[in-house]
Amino acid sequence: MKLVDVMSASGLSMYAIVALVLFVAAFCGVLLMILAPGAAARHAQASRLPLEDDAPRSAGLRSSHE
Repeated sequence: MKLVDVMSASGLSMYAIVALVLFVAAFCGVLLMILAPGAAARHAQASRLPLEDDAPRSAGLRSSHE
């Protein structure tokens, strides 16, 4: 008996179909988030987040680059 025979007889093909449908739904959701109106402003703001320095500093701590 081959592995192909065992796997085809076990009835697991439905899981592949469900996984494909979930993947396509997630892919379409990401595309909608990227291409939605107003997304450019959101993405521009998010791209600047790592560069912003608006965390409050403690009184006793000093930055090493001052």
